[in-house]
Amino acid sequence: MTTTGEVRAGAEEGPWWWGRWRSALLDISLAALSAMECAVEGIQFSRDAGLFVPVGMAFGLFAGLTLLLRRRWPVAVVLVSVAITPAQMGFVMGVVGLYTLAASELPRRITAALAGMSFFGMFIVTYVRAHQGVVRGDLSIAGGFIPFLSVTTALGMTAPPVLLGLYIGARRRLMESLRERADSLERELMLLAERAEERAEWARNEERTRIAREMHDVVAHRVSLMVVHAAALQAVARKDPEKAVRNAALVGDMGRQALTELREMLGVLRTGEGAVARPAPSAVPLAAVGVAAAAAASRVAEESSEGPCLAELEELIGQSAAAGMVVNLSVEGEVRPYAPMVEQTAYRVVQEALTNVHKHAAGAKTHVRLAHRTAEIAMQVENEPPPEPGSARAVRLPSGGNGLVGMKERVSALGGVFVSGPTDAGGFRVSAVIPAQAAA
Repeated sequence: MTTTGEVRAGAEEGPWWWGRWRSALLDISLAALSAMECAVEGIQFSRDAGLFVPVGMAFGLFAGLTLLLRRRWPVAVVLVSVAITPAQMGFVMGVVGLYTLAASELPRRITAALAGMSFFGMFIVTYVRAHQGVVRGDLSIAGGFIPFLSVTTALGMTAPPVLLGLYIGARRRLMESLRERADSLERELMLLAERAEERAEWARNEERTRIAREMHDVVAHRVSLMVVHAAALQAVARKDPEKAVRNAALVGDMGRQALTELREMLGVLRTGEGAVARPAPSAVPLAAVGVAAAAAASRVAEESSEGPCLAELEELIGQSAAAGMVVNLSVEGEVRPYAPMVEQTAYRVVQEALTNVHKHAAGAKTHVRLAHRTAEIAMQVENEPPPEPGSARAVRLPSGGNGLVGMKERVSALGGVFVSGPTDAGGFRVSAVIPAQAAA
């Protein structure tokens, strides 16, 4: 993991304007070297100017210590070096100052202007000193060679530090840009990982809810009918043995159907164990999240197409009629096939509504209406008041209170509308409308 700029700044903070202690020690060393150089060269300067030697040395020492400010005020350091160039001192200061100026974030026009001033100052001083040396006889060179010597000296003192500073500054900015991009990419990856984890957690919760809803729909209806038939069997066992035998056969058939559906659901869960296994986040690339999500969506779509359909609605109503319920089915519109999820949801709504009638209004007459419309399919299950109050409690059917919630979740997931509530006559009505082109 890379280190962000804030952490680096806090970990490497140095004194005053230095970002690091190492930079402070380097500048102090360079300033000490420049001060010694200027102090030594101040001796000759004081003699040439007719000053006391301590005065010239103190002037050189003070001027050389200006190099301490090179990171804070590089322009001032270069100006001081240009100013003391006629005194033939400050060469270390000039070279280091030009390098620092070129490597800084200052505009290039300022760097060019100061580098030009330093060049012309060095050129003039070298030209004057060389000419004086030739006149005095200290230099045995031709007079025409003096300009070349001056230009070469000025370029040697200005061009290398400026070019090196430009290179180091560009490299530093490039490295900082790459570091910022790496930090930004790391933050984006962390956000993507967090979002992927949130999506995975959401998908797991949705899958748990879906499995719980399927288990409720599969088990509640079958077992409710089994309990109703068992109660009827207990009531007629001695009075009508033949009816008791028929009820016992129905209980056995419904139990086998419930077991078959449970085995199918458990088989799906067992098959998906490998896909549900959650690997370590560091070992899975982010691209695998999308692949797993696509595979999960495909698997859910395939499993959804294996559920019940509207063609089995008459059989469902027949089972309730066999349990003693009076059920009327009316179908409006042209019967046509729908998407598997639409048909399965419509079937589950009717199934759960009939189960609630068995639980809470046993023996009540029930009307099931199914309407095939142009762009939607509508269903309504309405029961009249039970003939004998308290009959539902006599059968002792437990209720978890999740049936209506599950129906509303199913219908809302397909973009439909679900409404339920008591009627004015004392019964209960469940209505749902699902778009015909709802996406699974």
